[in-house]
Amino acid sequence: MTLPSLRLKKNEDRRIRAGHLWVFSNEVDVGRTPLTGFEPGQPVQIEDSGGRVLGSGYVNPHSLIAARLVNRGSTRPPDRALLDARLRRALALREALFPGPFYRLVFGEGDGLPGLIVDRFGEVLVVQLTTAGMERLRDDVVAALEEVVRPAGILLRNDSSGRALEGLESYIEIATGTVPDRVEIEENGTRFSVPLQTGQKTGWFYDHRENRARMQRYVPGKRVLDVFSYIGGWGVQAAVGGASHVLCVDASAPALEDLRRNAELNDASDRVATLHADAFEALRALKDSGESFDVVILDPPAFIKRKKDLKPGEQAYRRINRLAMDLLAAEGMLVSASCSFHFSRDSLRDAVLRASRATNRDLQILEQGHQAPDHPVHPAIPETDYLKVIFGRVHA
Repeated sequence: MTLPSLRLKKNEDRRIRAGHLWVFSNEVDVGRTPLTGFEPGQPVQIEDSGGRVLGSGYVNPHSLIAARLVNRGSTRPPDRALLDARLRRALALREALFPGPFYRLVFGEGDGLPGLIVDRFGEVLVVQLTTAGMERLRDDVVAALEEVVRPAGILLRNDSSGRALEGLESYIEIATGTVPDRVEIEENGTRFSVPLQTGQKTGWFYDHRENRARMQRYVPGKRVLDVFSYIGGWGVQAAVGGASHVLCVDASAPALEDLRRNAELNDASDRVATLHADAFEALRALKDSGESFDVVILDPPAFIKRKKDLKPGEQAYRRINRLAMDLLAAEGMLVSASCSFHFSRDSLRDAVLRASRATNRDLQILEQGHQAPDHPVHPAIPETDYLKVIFGRVHA
């Protein structure tokens, strides 16, 4: 099969040769290979300005990221055989790292499969196809997953906001087998009932697994406040880790209902309370009522999704950390996270430092967290290195 060529402008091959996988629309030589001549998701061979092949991938003429490299140095198109090989490699890594079948099986570019996310919940897989190229390979993806993993069911959670940028429709669909409304997983010795079709993203956030385990050493006998708690990944694990009392705050009533179910699942209902409220308003109200906590956990959604959100997003991170610092007891612990790629580790550290200075308290950073190894970082793609956590001890 001869693939159509996507030719780059002079010197625009440098990032690809340095290891990156993306081609931006302004890097394409549209005089020789007009983007309008391609269909969304169409396989292409990517060439430098002299016609030398850089590799094969797929194109989307309607996206800022006009093409994604999948097979470096080859003219072979992304196909079922390639999917099988990459999935087997990804599965081998996870099976070596984790004791049970609960992990992110595929992390897009980090696993050499741009546009594909797969989370494993025991015998069920939840899949996100985030690009036109992967959507075009949908049947091959499902067949490869059935061959390599042999799941009882595969759910397509193709309702992420990023699909709109690729011109793709939003849908949720059972691709094969049987998929229950919820599944039970285990993480760090804690059981969780996870809603697959109605939960956030794929239903669970495996990326914080190691950070939540790290958190448990700081909570025995402590009063803990878990903000943006979702279904209790942090808060319920804090209770299981020995916290004397945990207050979980979230703006979603259904999420808090699931959280209470998970607290009961772990015999921790007597130590876990919930507060249905906006996080910022809840923190101000708790301060006004004279509350204080030994540990405050902040794991907000991405306040900065795009560069244009940078300024208001930075202000939001600074504000939430300041509000959290106001609620910390003497010798308290602040666990502050950010999943915004555009908000760097240095920026998070600065937000926590500003909060400590604004409250006239001293800060020690004891540990810094990262995404779990089932979310491998592609060293040439900074966007894959997105999660950061600071564990800070605050002195009165």
